[in-house]
Amino acid sequence: MQESPFYESVMQRGEQRGIKLGARQMRIESTLDILTDRFPSADVNTLKDTLEAIDDLDRLKQLNINAYRASSLHAFEESLNGV
Repeated sequence: MQESPFYESVMQRGEQRGIKLGARQMRIESTLDILTDRFPSADVNTLKDTLEAIDDLDRLKQLNINAYRASSLHAFEESLNGV
């Protein structure tokens, strides 16, 4: 049975959206993992809601890098808040 072009288009958009959402979630989890590893005494889960409110994958990528480079959790929070 052959699928309609409309059906194929809808399925393709859904697949692309799923990939984007997966990449977004992976960046958030990776950032939290890095922060937890670097600052084990801090409760980094308090940042989860703020990170999850960000839809821009490029911004999440930069925050992931910032988590690795930050000298302290406070310094990371400043980059997260745009200070």
